[in-house]
Amino acid sequence: MTVVLVVGAALYGLAIGSFLNVVIYRVPAARSVVRPPSACPVCEQPITTRDNIPVVSWLLLRGRCRNCATPISARYPLVEVLTAAVWVAVALRFGWSWTLPAELVFVTGLIALAFIDYDHLKLPRVIVWPLGLTVAALLLLAAAVQGTWHRLLVAVICAAVEFALLFLINFASPRALGFGDVRLGPVLALALGWLGWRDAFWGFFGANLLGAVVGLALIAARRAGRRTPIPFGVFLAVGAFLALLLAGSIHYPG
Repeated sequence: MTVVLVVGAALYGLAIGSFLNVVIYRVPAARSVVRPPSACPVCEQPITTRDNIPVVSWLLLRGRCRNCATPISARYPLVEVLTAAVWVAVALRFGWSWTLPAELVFVTGLIALAFIDYDHLKLPRVIVWPLGLTVAALLLLAAAVQGTWHRLLVAVICAAVEFALLFLINFASPRALGFGDVRLGPVLALALGWLGWRDAFWGFFGANLLGAVVGLALIAARRAGRRTPIPFGVFLAVGAFLALLLAGSIHYPG
């Protein structure tokens, strides 16, 4: 059964990763992710089914458009492979459980938001709100089926606390933390709080630690200044993912 789960997660992850490339490219431009079909941005030739197979098509085409030979960024297969790897990791972490659907949706949204924030320094509400509502609905379903309402309560409390903390930071220094991060924080705390309040804490702590280390490194290398905007959503995503995988493996004193 584990083999079926891993293979299924890898294949679905590749397919979802292909769709995430569309989301990452179109959502910041306020374009539909459904229509029109994907096409080469240079020659505008629609991409055929045979040229839209995750990773494989890019390799067969040697990273170029079939029609005009325009180079296709290596980031497209990277996003597909990354999504597949993340899906496999989460599937192995949670197995066949009612928690798995919520956490898969959660990490999928994180990948899209991390790349968009890296490119545009924004975390679109059109992704954050549906992501939060979907994760909440799936966790509610899991609580109802398993009778684990206490876990849902802890998750909701963690989400409220993280929202309050990030809101205060944004209020005190809007340049240090954008409101998009304030919106995303509760979603992270909800998904991690379901596993326990300590996991929500480590996700928040890890994101801030990563942000501080990278920020200081960039300043030391003179590639950024104290007022240089930093895509904090990327660190929130990485911190949350690490906390998700390490949940339950950290032993606390007492």
